[in-house]
Amino acid sequence: MRAIEQCRTPALGGHLLQCDHCGAYEARYHACRNRHCPTCQAFAKVRWVEARLADLLPIPYFHWVFPLPPTLNPLAQGNPRVLSPLLFQSAWDTLHTFGRDPRWLSGDLGATMVLHTWGPNLDQHLHVHCLVTGGALAPEEDQWMPTRRRQFLFPVKALARVFRGKYLDGFHAAFTQRPLSLAAGTAPLAEPATFGPWLDTLWRQDWVVYAKAPFAGPQQVVAYLGRSTHRIAISNERLVALEDGMVHCRWRDYRHGNTVKVMVLPAAECIRRFVLHVLPRGFQRLRHYGVLAIGVVPRR
Repeated sequence: MRAIEQCRTPALGGHLLQCDHCGAYEARYHACRNRHCPTCQAFAKVRWVEARLADLLPIPYFHWVFPLPPTLNPLAQGNPRVLSPLLFQSAWDTLHTFGRDPRWLSGDLGATMVLHTWGPNLDQHLHVHCLVTGGALAPEEDQWMPTRRRQFLFPVKALARVFRGKYLDGFHAAFTQRPLSLAAGTAPLAEPATFGPWLDTLWRQDWVVYAKAPFAGPQQVVAYLGRSTHRIAISNERLVALEDGMVHCRWRDYRHGNTVKVMVLPAAECIRRFVLHVLPRGFQRLRHYGVLAIGVVPRR
């Protein structure tokens, strides 16, 4: 937060630019370059998008979203290095399992995943956006196999059940191997006698996986990735005003007609919600799997 507060101010130093014609000076203050800074990441996004255009394969890409149920939110902040990596791995293991299934592709697909920890109103909502290849690489033939139907990849409900199983199995294993950091009101979960019944409630819930329409082309894929990888919780253009200690910011209400509304929060509450989504040092929000990770260029 200190880095964002001091970004492009005299606190970080700067340099003077002088006009060649009139001799006027203009001060340019240095940026913080923090990966959570909305201002700095706007420039980083442009550079990143330009560099990624050459990496895309000339194939369709599908968009999947794997969210965690809100029941896990109290554990998310104290255990980001447990819950978030497990979310990545469970989502990929699920996609890989279906990709290898002879009923669907019978090959190795690829995926690029982006972690989001926020919802439209800045509250906690852990989920990964996945860009999945519209096809797979035959394990032994080194040949690309496209999807059988252009608008369909895998059955959503079956995928959600497998994802739930893989995540909860991994979560139970993590609980037995290391103690969890527990927030207020969650202390009883530290005991196996209470952790087991609590975990059973998650098994009984219907988990949801979202399948969205395939992307129209490579440019749309890169544009989407740029918006997702170089932004945390809120961008500068969503801020409307700061009046009497209250922050006014726009948000999109997906549950009521996808309408754009203005949310008014006390400044301290707005900062609290923003800080919820600061990642641990060294944690990578963007990860590549399968053929997109090893750099294979399939023969078509």
